[in-house]
Amino acid sequence: MSISMIAAVGQNLELGYQNQLLCHLPVDLKHFKTITSGHTVLMGDRTWESLPKKPLPNRRNIVITLDNVEFEGAETVHSIPDAIALVRDDEEAFVMGGATMYRLFLPYANKLYLTRIVSDFVADVWFPEINETEWQLIDNEFIPKDEKNIYDLFFQTLIRQK
Repeated sequence: MSISMIAAVGQNLELGYQNQLLCHLPVDLKHFKTITSGHTVLMGDRTWESLPKKPLPNRRNIVITLDNVEFEGAETVHSIPDAIALVRDDEEAFVMGGATMYRLFLPYANKLYLTRIVSDFVADVWFPEINETEWQLIDNEFIPKDEKNIYDLFFQTLIRQK
């Protein structure tokens, strides 16, 4: 089992504002879809509610919530250990938000897929601080802004040091 985290963040680890992404970047959405398709995605209930299309197609969707509710098209669990138990046999499962899920899953993660947007944003949620000594950057692809993507960005992949 491999727990990975995937997120788009601003220069100060901003994640979002008012339960929305920082900005619309089609190149990042395509990157997210390419990496997560065919795998399990884990998310909190507010992230689920923010999705324009539910469930995310071609992925096993698991929602973690403290509430006694079910989410149509997704499996529902009420704790991090329960979520981990569901993905025990997965080759790779992706935590995709929100901020609380990133913070709670970070100790279990062994890979980070970060889209680093070259800009500062107004935010009300942030990705957790990463201890640089625990992680090794193995890929850092620069993507320049264009007519559809208004910010420069980097697709980074980091792995936890053994």
